Amino acid sequence: MRLPCPYCGDRDVSEFRYGGDASRQRPAHGAGSAKEWHDYYFVFDNPKGAHTEHWQHVLGCRQWFTLNRDTARNEILGGEE
Repeated sequence: MRLPCPYCGDRDVSEFRYGGDASRQRPAHGAGSAKEWHDYYFVFDNPKGAHTEHWQHVLGCRQWFTLNRDTARNEILGGEE
C-alpha cells in the first residue's frame, strides 16, 4: 500500500507510523474522570469502511497528517494537512 504524504508525495506504507483515529476527542487537560481517560487511551473501535486517521512520515519528513481511508477496501479517500 502507498500513502500520499502531503509534503513528500506517495511513499510505501513502511515509511509511516499509524497515529490513531483522528475522530476521537481527547479529554481537556486537567479535566475528565479516570474512566474518560481510560477509555481515551485503551478502548478503541475497529471501524470498517470510511475512517479518518493520523499518520506520521517517520522515514521521510517526519510530519504528521490526517488521511481519510476506507479500511474495508484499503483505499485512500483523501488527506488533509
